[in-house]
Amino acid sequence: MRLPRPPRPPPRLPSHHHRRQRLLHLLAAPILCFAFLTPALAAAGAPPAARSAAAAAATADTGEGGIIRTRAAVAWPAMVCPSKCTWLPLPNSGRCHSYTLVSKYHKIWKDTKGVISATEVLKKEPVSDAIALKDSMKYFDADFFNDSKLREMEDGAKEFNIPAFRENRKLVTSENGGLHNPSVLLFKSSWSGDSMKSEAKTFDYPRASAVHRPSNDEDIAFMSVIELGELIRTKQITSRELTDVFLRRLKRYNPVLEAVVTCTEDLAYKQAKEADDLLAQGNYLGPLHGIPYGLKDIIAVPRYKTTWGSWTFKNQVLDTEAFVYKRLKSAGAVLVAKLVTGSLAYDDIWFGGRTRNPWNIEEFSTGSSAGPAASTSAGMVPFAIGSETAGSITYPAARCGVTALRPTFGTVARTGVMSISESLDKLGPFCRSAVDCAIVLDAIRGKDASDPSSREVALGDPFHVDITKLTVGYLDDAEMEVVDVLSSKGVKMAPFKLNYTVESVQSILNITMDVDMLAHFDNWQREGHDDDYEAQDQWPVELRRARLVPAVDYIQAQRARGKLIKEVRDSFTVDAFIGNVTDWERVCLGNLVGMPVVVVPTGLKSIADPPKGGTKRRTTVTTGIYAPPDHDHIALALAMAYQSVTDHNKQRPPIDDLGPNDRIHR
Repeated sequence: MRLPRPPRPPPRLPSHHHRRQRLLHLLAAPILCFAFLTPALAAAGAPPAARSAAAAAATADTGEGGIIRTRAAVAWPAMVCPSKCTWLPLPNSGRCHSYTLVSKYHKIWKDTKGVISATEVLKKEPVSDAIALKDSMKYFDADFFNDSKLREMEDGAKEFNIPAFRENRKLVTSENGGLHNPSVLLFKSSWSGDSMKSEAKTFDYPRASAVHRPSNDEDIAFMSVIELGELIRTKQITSRELTDVFLRRLKRYNPVLEAVVTCTEDLAYKQAKEADDLLAQGNYLGPLHGIPYGLKDIIAVPRYKTTWGSWTFKNQVLDTEAFVYKRLKSAGAVLVAKLVTGSLAYDDIWFGGRTRNPWNIEEFSTGSSAGPAASTSAGMVPFAIGSETAGSITYPAARCGVTALRPTFGTVARTGVMSISESLDKLGPFCRSAVDCAIVLDAIRGKDASDPSSREVALGDPFHVDITKLTVGYLDDAEMEVVDVLSSKGVKMAPFKLNYTVESVQSILNITMDVDMLAHFDNWQREGHDDDYEAQDQWPVELRRARLVPAVDYIQAQRARGKLIKEVRDSFTVDAFIGNVTDWERVCLGNLVGMPVVVVPTGLKSIADPPKGGTKRRTTVTTGIYAPPDHDHIALALAMAYQSVTDHNKQRPPIDDLGPNDRIHR
C-alpha cells in the first residue's frame, strides 16, 4: 500500500527580493534576535536553552574559515551574537507574513538541534542551490520554474526522489550488463494480435544434392552450412575434421583481422566428438549437426570468458548458458570461438585492438558485431551469431560482404546476453547465404521465460513461399540488379516510398538506446569505469548525456516511437521492399519498428584511392530486403531467389593473395 503523502507546505513568498525585505523588517524588531550557535553564546547572555546548545557545540570540530561542524554534521559559518539580545520563542502556530521563513527556521533548528541566525535562513533560500538548480533546468528544457517552485522541487527531490533512486539501485544495479531483472515495460513488434497464439513450425529444409568433399581445406572453409551438413550426414567428413579446419583458420588469420577473443578449443572438440558419436549411432540432428560456429562475445557460455569487448570485464566468466547457445548446442552445432564485439557492444574497437575488414584490411569492420562478420567473411567459421541494437548486424555485414539477417524483434530470446536496450536488442546470424540464415534462424528462434520480450513468432516457411504472388517495392537507393533479377523470376516489382511524418527518428533511437544502456551500466559509470573505456568519444559521452534525459521526455520519445510505428505500418503497402541497408535513418527506423531485414551482397567495386601498382582489395556492394514484422520468411525467400541465380555471396576476400601494396599500415 502506498503511504499517504505529507501535506503540502504553505505557499512561499513571491520572490527572493520580497522575502529579503520582509526578513530585514523582521530583524529590525527590538524584541527578537537570531544568534548562531557558538561557544561564545554562553558568555553573551544567552538563555539557558541556548547556553546548553552552545555547550554541545563546544565539542564540535572547527574547520577552515571558522566553519563549525555540529554533531549533526551540518556546517554553518561561525558568528557571535551581540551581548544584548532578547530571546523569545519563535511562534509555532499562526501564519504571519514571515511564516515561510519561520517554519523553515524551525525545520533547520529541529534538524541541527542548534540555533541559527536569520542570515543563515536566507542562505537556505534560493540564493545558491536553487539558482544552480534553475540554471541546470535549461539542460532539461524546463527552465520555466520560479524560485519558490525550485525550492519546493529541491526539497521534494531530497526527501522523496533520491531515497527512492538509491533504494531501487540497491535492488537491481549491483551487476552490470542487464543480464538480470529485465524491465516489465515491454515492446511488442507484432502488427497483429494473434501471432503469439500460433504454433511455430520447423522449416522444411531442402537437401543439397551431389555434394562432394573438396580436396583442400580452403574450399571446405567456404562451403555453405547446408553443403557442410550434407558432407557430415553422408559421412564424407567428421565434425572433428571440420572443427580442425576452422580452428586452424581462426588461429591463422586472427593476428591480421583481430576478430577472435577466445578460441573454445577444448569445448569444440568435446562437442564435435558428441556429434560424431551421435551420427555413428544413427542419430542425425539436422543441418547444423557437427557444424562449427562462433558467438559474439556478449553471449554467455559457462567456463569461458564473456568479456563484452571491454577492458573492465576482460576476465569476466558468467556461469550462464545463453538461450541461443543452448539452442545451437541442442541442434548439434560446435562452438569454436567467442568473437569480437566492440567494447560494450559499440562499434569495432575492443580491448585487444580493432577488427579489420577481410575485403580491405586497411579498413575496419564497423559495428559491434565486427568479429562475427569478419570471421564469416574470411572463412574462419561457416556462420556466427551477432546482435543489433542500431546497425551492429547491418553495418559489419555490409562492410565485410556477408549475408546476414536482423530478425523481427523478439524472435530470438536474449537470455544470457549483455543488454543495451531491452526494446531494441536483437540476435541474428551471419552466413554465406540466405539459405544458411534461414537454417540458423530456425534453430535459434523461440521464447524464453527469462526474456519477457521474446515470443514464439509463427513465421512462414521461407522454402515454400510463392514469390510470384508477392508485390515488392524498391526505393530510389535500391540496387537495381536485385530488382531486375526478382522481376525476371516473376515477382511484381514497383517503385515505393515509405511515408511517415515523424522527423525525430534518429533522436528517438538515441534517447531510447542511451537511457536503457545507462540503466544497465549505472554502477559501471558511478564507479568511474567510463574513464577506462577503449574509445572515449563513444559510450562515455553518450551515457553522461543520458543522465540529462528526464523520465517524462523518455516516455515522450516512446510515444513518438508509437506514432512512427503506426505510420510505417499504414505506409507498408507492399509485401517487402528493397533499399540501402546502411542508410542511418533507415537503420534507426527499422530498429525502432522491429522489422526484419536481410543484408544481401550484390557485387564488388574498386576501393577509393587505390595504391599505385594495383591492389586486390575491394569494396563490397550490398542492399537490404525489408519485410514487415513477423515476415522474416518473405525477406529470406526473396534473398534466396536472388542468390539462386547470382554468385556475389560466394566470392572470397583476398586475405591469402595480397600483393606488396596490400600490407597493413598500423
